[in-house]
Amino acid sequence: MPDREDDMTVAEGPRLQLDEIQGIVLRDRPSPYVGMYILLRVDDSGTGRQLMGRLAELVDSAADWWQPTLPALLNVGLTYRGLEALEVPPASLNSFPAEFRQGMAARAEFLGDTGESAPARWEPPFGNGQVHVVLSLLAADQESLAVVLERARQAHARLPGIQVVHRQDFYQLSTGRTSFGYKDGIGNPTIEGSGAAMPPAWGPALKAGEFVLGYPDQTGNLPPMPEPEVLGRNGTFVAWRKLHTRVAAFRKYLHDNAGSPDEEELLAAKIVGRWPSGAPLILASERDDPALGADAQRNNDFHYQEADPHGAICPHGAHARRANPRDSEIIGDVHLHRMIRRGTNYGPPLPQGVLTDDGADRGIVFVFIGTHLDRQFEFVKSQWLNDGNFTGLDREKDLLTGDNDGTGIFTIPQRPVRRRLHGVERFVITRGGEYFFLPSIGALRWLAHPNA
Repeated sequence: MPDREDDMTVAEGPRLQLDEIQGIVLRDRPSPYVGMYILLRVDDSGTGRQLMGRLAELVDSAADWWQPTLPALLNVGLTYRGLEALEVPPASLNSFPAEFRQGMAARAEFLGDTGESAPARWEPPFGNGQVHVVLSLLAADQESLAVVLERARQAHARLPGIQVVHRQDFYQLSTGRTSFGYKDGIGNPTIEGSGAAMPPAWGPALKAGEFVLGYPDQTGNLPPMPEPEVLGRNGTFVAWRKLHTRVAAFRKYLHDNAGSPDEEELLAAKIVGRWPSGAPLILASERDDPALGADAQRNNDFHYQEADPHGAICPHGAHARRANPRDSEIIGDVHLHRMIRRGTNYGPPLPQGVLTDDGADRGIVFVFIGTHLDRQFEFVKSQWLNDGNFTGLDREKDLLTGDNDGTGIFTIPQRPVRRRLHGVERFVITRGGEYFFLPSIGALRWLAHPNA
């Protein structure tokens, strides 16, 4: 479980109802871990409501997430179609935000899910209304995972109206790195009132309402909340995406645009904004620093504007700088677009040094958590990753995750003449995705009897 160093501060703020909030919202995962997403379709509203009642007794809350005796962790979310399948009253259904009601597939063009990533090419059952419930099962090892799998099996046993429509295994490498080879999970915001240890990092702890419904957000207001209050309060929203990573193509692109392995590694750091270890380019400008990358006290404690206003160290178009511009000079308040990310790996890693595709399906299951799907996830995806205007890069997209088509460019500021890479192709392909609502534990009980 996460270390809680004595010299770290704790995120203060309004007291949150931790025993009502699902654990995945506020707590880091154990490391390393294995897990499975199980996607369900509800064919009978009565058995679907029975399932919600059973899950309410099994879901792990933020209050007990850090207890080391837990063999495995279970969380649950529902799509809008899932809420409909449970026959949630129309007044409650209509109280959900428009983007959630429409679903991710309907928002595809806005999100850049076009071409190879278009919903018409997604794996079934994504985007066709067949996904109603997601169960997230997480454990430190396969033996412990088997325990929670049995819990989940028993929860929907003898409920013939519930069908499993998809299973997705996932895992974390012992290095904590993604399929592209870079350490992940760095830079998530600290949330007021969560009780989480707060290592040094740019910016203050953020208001709980950015990530949990029923509390003030960064604007000082309460985010719009599904009704009745028992349904909305202490819940949140999730953008779940299965992203295939073209690792060999990315490696070959680096190889073709660099003159040596060392140049390849530096070029990749310019593109990502961090070195493979997680060390930020802004603090390690010439070579990787594994000790820095592993040090939670230092690897997120930096600014851009005061140290690198022109992007000479870390380009403005680097993935990490786009996804979290920190103090960079941009229009608007950066804090309004912060996200909790819970990405994880699926599929076998591509062996080191291989530049040709082996045909295996590998990638990242990306999970966004927040109360504003529109101004958090959708804004960052459409404006910061798929557009360059916010940072003076015109139509230049994020090289690593943008919806590039082979004609893209990537600019690296340097003297006397900037360097510009051409022919940027799409290195991440969307295989499917859904918007989920993560209800509180009390809301799960309400969903068992929504018309009572």
